[in-house]
Amino acid sequence: MEQQTAGRDALGEFAPKFAHLNDEVLFGEVWSRETQLSLRDRSLITVTALMSMGMVDSSFQYHLENAKKNGITRTEIAEVLTQLAFYVGWPKAWAAFRMAKDVWAEENSSSKNAKAAYQRELLFPIGNPNDGLAQYFAGQSYLAPLSTSQVGIFNVTFEPGCRNNWHTHHAKTGGQILVCVGGQGYYQEWGKPAQALYPGDIVNIPAEVKHWHGAAADSWFSHLAVEVPGEESSTEWHEPVSKEAYEKL
Repeated sequence: MEQQTAGRDALGEFAPKFAHLNDEVLFGEVWSRETQLSLRDRSLITVTALMSMGMVDSSFQYHLENAKKNGITRTEIAEVLTQLAFYVGWPKAWAAFRMAKDVWAEENSSSKNAKAAYQRELLFPIGNPNDGLAQYFAGQSYLAPLSTSQVGIFNVTFEPGCRNNWHTHHAKTGGQILVCVGGQGYYQEWGKPAQALYPGDIVNIPAEVKHWHGAAADSWFSHLAVEVPGEESSTEWHEPVSKEAYEKL
């Protein structure tokens, strides 16, 4: 998280101690403890707390913008505010939605244009937002089922910066195969360095291997996810890929 100076800028002379606590402790220490909670989680908690108190002011807008930077998508924030509306009040939800709509408006427009341009270059359909697994992704992903009989084949598309959490495909036999078809991305197995992926690359993922995959920060990315048939197969989702580790790629 970028260094905060709001306290010093607004109250540095009038209330230097408060300014210090705001900039150095709250934003400098508490928000930086990503080993305890991710920035994404802290954004969700803070947005929820402020909306619950009816604090839909400039501070709320700041934290909405922060939530957007920390990977909360337009679809996710709409769902969060809808859920909160039933618990904290309908008028608060209306006020929050007006502000959130403005914060995500530019992203929505530019994202649609970028998505359309990327689709023109892609052989397979991008599909619909991958809402069913959104909680396990940082950023927006899309899913297009290509085959659901014999062998499951799905085209998975990641917006720039989007990646899934660490996860493991459990099975007695089987696993997953990734066939890269567009953009640039990454794949990493636990304990090994990440590898860059480009169209034409193929990744074989055995069962019981902890791993993650997703897009590069400045590129869309698509791969076909081929489900290798296996006995007693399931997917276990683990922790998110840390922002620090991802930004080093």
